[in-house]
Amino acid sequence: MPKDYSYKNWNNASVRSATEISADSVLLYGNIGIWLSDSNLTHFSDFSTGFPKGIDSKKICKIFKDSKNRIFAGSLFGLYQLDKNIWRKIQLPEVHNPRIVDIIEKANELWFLTRSEIIKTQNLKDFEVLELPAPEGYNNKIGLFKTLWLIHSGEIYGTVGKILVDLVGLIFIFLTLTGLFYFFNKKRLKKGKVRKPQALKTRNRFYLKWHNKIGWTTFVFLVITTATGMFLRPPLLIPIAEAKVGKIPYTLLDMPNAWYDQLRRIYFDEESNRIFVGTIEGIYYSDNNFETELKAFPKQAPVSVMGINVFEKVNRTEYLIGGFNGLFLWNIETGFVLDYIKKIPYQKPTRGGSPIGDYLIAGYFVNHNNKELIFDYNSGLLDSSLLPEMSEKIILKSPISLWNIAVEYHTGRIYQIFFGIFYILVVPIVGLMSLFILISGLIVWWKKYR
Repeated sequence: MPKDYSYKNWNNASVRSATEISADSVLLYGNIGIWLSDSNLTHFSDFSTGFPKGIDSKKICKIFKDSKNRIFAGSLFGLYQLDKNIWRKIQLPEVHNPRIVDIIEKANELWFLTRSEIIKTQNLKDFEVLELPAPEGYNNKIGLFKTLWLIHSGEIYGTVGKILVDLVGLIFIFLTLTGLFYFFNKKRLKKGKVRKPQALKTRNRFYLKWHNKIGWTTFVFLVITTATGMFLRPPLLIPIAEAKVGKIPYTLLDMPNAWYDQLRRIYFDEESNRIFVGTIEGIYYSDNNFETELKAFPKQAPVSVMGINVFEKVNRTEYLIGGFNGLFLWNIETGFVLDYIKKIPYQKPTRGGSPIGDYLIAGYFVNHNNKELIFDYNSGLLDSSLLPEMSEKIILKSPISLWNIAVEYHTGRIYQIFFGIFYILVVPIVGLMSLFILISGLIVWWKKYR
């Protein structure tokens, strides 16, 4: 893989945060799994025993130590509890997505936050799934970005939709190969240097027949998949990032849960007896344990469409909010927002711009010396003196998954090593070229064969 995909200085979301589990033991966690270290964070040992094979199974969103000294880990694929240095999976009620993104404790009750609901328990045996009430002024609309995302992935129609999109991908491959074979075989026949021209003509007729038949019968699905994918990456993402549309009836979006796949962080503030909920569309609060609609803070820190990675209380009125648009100190009473890294007041853009900022904040925690460790996705730890270099042992145990490689190619990010910042043009240009080929191919087929 290119060097940008190699771990260096704790980059690529290798660290999300750290949790102290004893006076001299700290668990560092993130995309590299879980690593046990001393309070000075000088020595590291792998602490992921019990998780299934595969690096994706070890990607940890949250580690939490409760009032009974029990330690839990929320991962991409569920919830785990530490038992004699082995992580045991806890069987949770069936929900849409088992990913646990945050964990809190409230009144001797554990709350596990998924991307769509809260799972509550007092004894780790009996669970209650809570769907949060809609926000004030809710009009049953959803972000256009989210709608296009679900259409492009096929998830909008559940498992059937995802299988359909898989088939569309295979059809793209089939059309590409048969088109190339037909084109080059026709060139060879024109040159007259083929030993068995009749056999080649027969194969070409086969390629053309099925290229046309499968192409025109699946044309609509091919165009929809191509067009929706173009708007999921900058620059075409920018104009739709904040747009809202009605939910498509009879789809996965058409459900009563107003927070489907939108929840990212939860925090219970004991001082004010208030619950904060961080979503991809902003930060909301409840003063009455979710008995009525959630309220949005009128003035708040900006939230990235990719979600919230840092939600930390600093003092009675101030919180640190971090994501792929930066790290911000937010006063919940006055609404004042400070760009925490640049140390300047945050100014909301007057018109749409890039959905990511100068700093892509992937992780944050405070060590035992009260030093802040801030992790940027690309460059890693901002103050590299606060952690030793990543050892060869950690790097070797933290490979990039095949799924991640596929995503990097699919989104065009991997081409940044060739084109620099202009890599963002790869997806829209390839998308436009694909639409041109599809539409022109249909026109040629219609005129010639219909």
